[in-house]
Amino acid sequence: MELTFLGSGNAFASHGRYWSSFLADKLYLFDAPPTLLAHLKQIGADLPNLEVVFLSHHHADHFIGLPFLLLEYVYMTKRNKDLFIVGPPGVEEWMEDFANRCYPEIGSKDAGYKRIYVDAQPHADQEAGSVRFHSVPMNHVVHSMEAFGYRVGINGKTIAYTGDTMFCEEIFELADGADVLVVDCTYAEGGGGPEHMGLDDVKVIRERTDPNTAIVLTHLNGIPQVDGLRNVLVAEDLKTFQF
Repeated sequence: MELTFLGSGNAFASHGRYWSSFLADKLYLFDAPPTLLAHLKQIGADLPNLEVVFLSHHHADHFIGLPFLLLEYVYMTKRNKDLFIVGPPGVEEWMEDFANRCYPEIGSKDAGYKRIYVDAQPHADQEAGSVRFHSVPMNHVVHSMEAFGYRVGINGKTIAYTGDTMFCEEIFELADGADVLVVDCTYAEGGGGPEHMGLDDVKVIRERTDPNTAIVLTHLNGIPQVDGLRNVLVAEDLKTFQF
């Protein structure tokens, strides 16, 4: 499995990092930050063949780049394959509304393909395009929106992604059987703070998950020191990892 991080930072672009997102095996996109289209082009992504976009929640650093990709499909890069967009319940309504507020032509013109939205269902096994995935609610701003993590089977490997979350038991449901677990580690030192996890949380996750599961830290506000933590890696902007 190949993971390319389009960005590895938090909402504040700490230390000049771009906003967190990654592309798995060149076809499956996890979150859509403001710089999405520029970075997809920088890495030479095959835009017409992107198959599924997984949106963890609708904070701006995780979804507002998607309209630029949809606009690209209207004017510049034609596609004829359906695009699947997975997100918290109601994702079609809020994503289409936002996209059309950005560029009305996204909804008014026939782009030659269909956008097929899939509402994440808590603790459920689902399908989007050619992949099966498992959706798990995460502990992130639960008073104002739903946030989901995803476990996805891709070409014989399994990738799990927490999105933004505080430490919660649901992370271990998500990580079960995963070859790679991409986790929120906003706080480079100490435990978790408001709405996100810290390095101390990662240490607990490492202790309680299969040691063969690679853990990759993202959504960073600094550079966590992972020396001594087995099979724990730190994401970097525009870096590709092979698993």
